[in-house]
Amino acid sequence: MTSQSTGIQQLLAAEKKAAEKVTEARKRKAKRLKQAKDEAVEEIEKYRAERERLLKEYEAKYMGSREGVALKIDLDTQNKMEELKKAVENRKDLLIGDLLDLVYNIKSDVHRNYSKK
Repeated sequence: MTSQSTGIQQLLAAEKKAAEKVTEARKRKAKRLKQAKDEAVEEIEKYRAERERLLKEYEAKYMGSREGVALKIDLDTQNKMEELKKAVENRKDLLIGDLLDLVYNIKSDVHRNYSKK
């Protein structure tokens, strides 16, 4: 009986050691996964920063700064508005005259679709 209980004790001890090894292996695996994730996040951040830097260089080289683009749009808008105001001033008298002629000279014709019954 004692040899049997000794064998059981040895099996229990071996099972406990195996469980500890499995637990340690899981912990190491979790640690490696966390480390790999952290390294991937860091690499992604570096890549994102590099791409944003390249984009800003490209914008500065080909498009100018955003303030410059906005300023150019404002200047173009102001120029167009001035042109439109000048065109209105140049044609205003002519347009008013044409409108008054249409109002004063009314032709009273029967509509072409009108039929006497």
